This record gives sequence, C-alpha cells and structure tokens, in this order.
Amino acid sequence: MKLSGVELLRVRMPLVAPFRTSFGTQAERELLLLRAVTSDGEGWGECGAMVDPLYSSEYVDGVEHVLRTFLVPALTAAGDLTANKVAPLLAKFKGHRMAKAALEMAVLDAELRAHGVSFAAALGSTKDSVPCGVSVGIMETVPHLLDVVGGYLDDGYVRIKLKIEPGWDVEPVRAVRERFGDDVLLQVDANTAYTLSDIPQLARLDPFELLLIEQPLEEEDVLGHAELAKHIRTPICLDESIVSARSAADAITLGACRIVNIKPSRVGGYLEARRVHDVCAAHGIPVWCGGMIETGLGRAANVALASLPGFTLPGDTSASDRFYREDITEPFVLADGHLPVPSGPGLGVTPIAGRLAEVTTAKSWLA
Repeated sequence: MKLSGVELLRVRMPLVAPFRTSFGTQAERELLLLRAVTSDGEGWGECGAMVDPLYSSEYVDGVEHVLRTFLVPALTAAGDLTANKVAPLLAKFKGHRMAKAALEMAVLDAELRAHGVSFAAALGSTKDSVPCGVSVGIMETVPHLLDVVGGYLDDGYVRIKLKIEPGWDVEPVRAVRERFGDDVLLQVDANTAYTLSDIPQLARLDPFELLLIEQPLEEEDVLGHAELAKHIRTPICLDESIVSARSAADAITLGACRIVNIKPSRVGGYLEARRVHDVCAAHGIPVWCGGMIETGLGRAANVALASLPGFTLPGDTSASDRFYREDITEPFVLADGHLPVPSGPGLGVTPIAGRLAEVTTAKSWLA
C-alpha cells in the first residue's frame, strides 16, 4: 500500500483525578493522535509522549515537529509500504522512538484492517482476555491511599502498583500490606527517583514480599541496577532503561533486572515490543505491559500485546474509567479482573466521531 498522508490531532482529555508520580502531577492528558490514510484504507496511531520531557526526552510539540519535518515525508516518499518497512525507513533518524512508534502503529492498523486481521492475531496472541492491574499515584495521606486502593480492589483489579519516591515508600507499602494482607499482588514504581545511596531504604521494602520494584534508578544507570540487585531481595523491573530488544538483552545479561515492563511507545513500536517480548522469553524473564494513560486506541493495542504468551504478570492495562469518565472509543470495561482482547480488524476499535471532536484542540494534514 502507499501512504497518502497523515492527519495529526492534538487532543486534551481531563483525568477523573490528578495522577501524581515522582516526576510530576497530571490533571489532564494532552496527547497526539495520528490518522494514516493509505491506498488500502486508514489506520490510527497514538503517541505516548507527554507535554513536558519528564518521563522521557520526547514531548508532544517535539513529536509533532519531527513527524512533520522528517518522519512522515520519509514514508510518503517511500512508495510501496508495509508496517515492517517503517522502522528500517526511519532508522537514519536517530532516536524519537515515541514518534516512530505512533507512526508505525497507524500504518500497522491500516494494513491489518485492509487484510481483516486483528492486532492480537498479528502479534501472536494466545489469550482472549488479559488480567489487569492498576497504577496508584502518590497521595497526600496514607488514609486516602488506603481508600483508593480499597476501591480498586473492590472493582476487581488483580494487582496494585504504588508510585513511590523518597519520603513516600516504606510507610504506604506497610499500610497497604497491613490493611489488605499478603495475598494482594503488590508492586512499586519509583520512576528513577532513587540513587545507590538509597540502598538501605530500598532494602526496607524487602519484608513486604513485593512482586517487584520498577525502575528505582536513572534510566541510563543499568550497571547501578545490577549493583542494587546484589543488595535487595525484591526483584528489580526495568522500564525507562529498556528502549529496544538489544537493551533488554544487555540488561538481562548484566543482571540488572529479573522482570521487564514493555511499553511499545518507549521501545519504538509494537513490532519492536514483540521482539523485546521474544528476547525476554528466551531468557526466562517475565514481562508485563506498561501504560502511558492511553485513550481507547492505545489501550486496544496494549491489551492485544499483553495477550502474548510471555506476558505472565498483570499489566497497567486498566479499564477506561480508571483515567477517563468518557473515552474517545467505546470503553474498555473490567470483568472479573480482566479486559477482553479486541478481535476485530486492526485495533478492533475506532474513535467515536463526536467524542473525538469534543476533545480535539488542533489538527493538521501532512501530505
């Protein structure tokens, strides 16, 4: 197929409640959607970048610029195109994995819709539903945290992830364990907030039998994670440090992690995410699917990815109402702690035109 052009849509969606992590607080999600128009139909992509370069070096304005100036022109000039050709065609442009991931997602969606194949089937799905965890932000007080966690457990979520930072780590974990017991699957996420000087404090989390501690140190400090692993019992999971299948293999070889969080946007797309999954499976490393507060478009693709056999831990693929009162697609609804894997062509979901129009703040066409 040939890529005729790409429509860029800036959308702004209020969150049901502010979401605080170690790198900031979000009250709304502003993101970039892509509609790829091809000779065989159209497909949708979603970029995980935030407004500010806090989680990663990429940010929405920068993503829009690199798509407009370099990435989309490279694909429209390429002639015959498939999703598998996107990464090689864009490889000469260094970095910008989130921008590339969004563009590849849109092309892949268009290609699969044209052939009547679902994302799940194309990626290698082995399940028709996936278990879901939920990510709980940093709260003002422990009692508030306990109320929020209790609500999610009542909703049926099968795993709780607590965001932590220095000053908000041992006490909230202890409180959750004491209130809800040792049977709750519990993990924590530091988003790079600690250093090796915090080893004694991080070791205080060991008695709580956590599933994992996610990305405690800076993303480039893979050797530091390997050193930390020698001093704590809690399994280390890497997130920001894993940007490709190669980086996953290196981190595993160095002993820097025992678990990997796969975020397709962070590694450059769903095809590379599948390769990360395959590398981890070959090394016996369990993986789970992380989240970037996606709309229903990104959520559909993540649920499909999470249905691959190596995803043995519940991911952050929570229901739509975890973050949004009204999504831009038909909502994903939790049932017995699981979400169904979309089975329709491509993503299996499309934006609801009226709802998308309500949250769109700007759009432009790149031919």
